[in-house]
Amino acid sequence: MTASPSSLPARPIVRLKPKADAQRIRRGAPWVYADDIVTDRRTKAILPGSLAILQDAERADIGLVAVNGLSKIMVRILSTAVDDAVDQAWFERRIAKAQALRARLYDTPYYRLIHAEGDGLPGVVIDRFGDLCVVQPNAAWAEERLDFLVDALMSVTGVTRVYKSASGRTRELEGLDTESAMIRGSLDGPIPVEMNGATYIADIAGGQKTGLFYDQRANHAFAASLAEGARVLDVFSHVGGFGLAALAGGAASALAVDGSQPALDLAEQGAAASGFADRFETRKGDAFKTMEALLNEEASFDLVVADPPAFAPSKSALNNGLTAYSRVGSMAAKLVAPGGYLVLCSCSHAADLTKFRQASLRGIARAGRTAQLIHTGFAGPDHPMHAALAESGYLKALFLRLD
Repeated sequence: MTASPSSLPARPIVRLKPKADAQRIRRGAPWVYADDIVTDRRTKAILPGSLAILQDAERADIGLVAVNGLSKIMVRILSTAVDDAVDQAWFERRIAKAQALRARLYDTPYYRLIHAEGDGLPGVVIDRFGDLCVVQPNAAWAEERLDFLVDALMSVTGVTRVYKSASGRTRELEGLDTESAMIRGSLDGPIPVEMNGATYIADIAGGQKTGLFYDQRANHAFAASLAEGARVLDVFSHVGGFGLAALAGGAASALAVDGSQPALDLAEQGAAASGFADRFETRKGDAFKTMEALLNEEASFDLVVADPPAFAPSKSALNNGLTAYSRVGSMAAKLVAPGGYLVLCSCSHAADLTKFRQASLRGIARAGRTAQLIHTGFAGPDHPMHAALAESGYLKALFLRLD
């Protein structure tokens, strides 16, 4: 349902340059960069987060958009209906559609509820933890309409608590603040989340991103299927993601390595809550230095997992990032027992699957190992890809069996 045109305030026009590919946008591309927009005096006067009508160079309407002249992504497509009222009801329709998908996929309400462009809410991420949702309004248009968004979220889902997470470089690129806070209800402490037979402890306010990485759930499960009786090393473990899943899958032991002591403390709490404390150890330290130390100790593992932060978060960082992924592959491969398994992950938007795989295999070869690629994993189905946005397929996981 749309508001009548007469009830809406007049919306400014933003126009594509003649060289811009209007058909690409009409086919579903959700972003328009500043270089493709006519930036005259009127366009520059549009306040960040404002709604506007996007037109092609011939002045034909394309859709309703959010504008932010402070961002390289100057225009985000919200709707093909230029007279849509972006109010609470508008948010409710999109959230209800997203929730219907998750309700079909998961038995309990612990998942990514809104995955930005993939769910029709550009720049918005929402993770659900039972009766609490963590909202990341990473675009100015969503920040400006946060009350509509939150009221719609509570109405559709029935959650009683909402936390705004404002961390991360994306908000800074949009010219937004980085102050996180509870905006509905209260937060009593970390939240236990059951996945793949293990209990994880999510620190909503003090942890990374929203406190837990739901995107790896399916990859945790595949790794667990390889873990029966295995000695497991989980490098860049955060709150114990792969290690706890492996223990649930029957691993003999798991060693979690991370640079954050608070994350390792949460991993230990998760292991205790899962009944795995006697098979779980942690080691705080730089991942590369710790792997080097393990090599010097002549340690060997049946399953080694390396799930680092984004080494290539942008195109400018790609070459250095690929070098880092190759180095991880080399060092981790040396720690895998003959016939064991190696899992290498990347969450870098700029490093596509082919580049990441090539870099990883170069590292494995330098370690003097040969590999069989037995499975390639991606983000779970609660992280749907936008069909016209390759960047939304950011997560890759390579499962390899080494000689």
